[in-house]
Amino acid sequence: MEKTELRKLQAFLRQTFGNDAIRVSLNPKNAEMADVHLGERRIGGIIVDDEDGDRSFAFDMKIPVERPALESYLRLLFENDKLKIVARAKKVDSVELNCGEDHIGVISADDPKAKSYTLQMAILDFDLDDF
Repeated sequence: MEKTELRKLQAFLRQTFGNDAIRVSLNPKNAEMADVHLGERRIGGIIVDDEDGDRSFAFDMKIPVERPALESYLRLLFENDKLKIVARAKKVDSVELNCGEDHIGVISADDPKAKSYTLQMAILDFDLDDF
C-alpha cells in the first residue's frame, strides 16, 4: 500500500465512524496490509484486493461481544451515538452496521453460539476520491 492510500483510508474511516482518533498505518510484516488503531489500540486490519483489475480494500474488525451488546459496544468504542445495528432480511447470523442512514458494513457471527463477531467493510477505490 502506498502512503497516499493509507492517508486516504484513514480519512475515510475517520469520517465513516465519526472519530478522529482512528489511525491507519502500514503493517510492518506485510506491505499489502494496513493496521487500524483507535488511540493506541489495534482494532482491525485492511487488506488490498486487486482482483479483476479493480483496486479495493477490505476492513475487518473483531468484536468481542455478544449480539445484545453490539450496538452499545460500537457506540462506546467509536464515541458515536449515530452507529446503529440493523437486522438483515432472512439472515440470523449477521446484522448491518449503519451510521445514521448510511450503510457501513456487515457484522457476522464468528461462532455458532454468537459469542463474538467480525465487522467486514468493503472500501472501493472511488470511495477514496474525495480524500
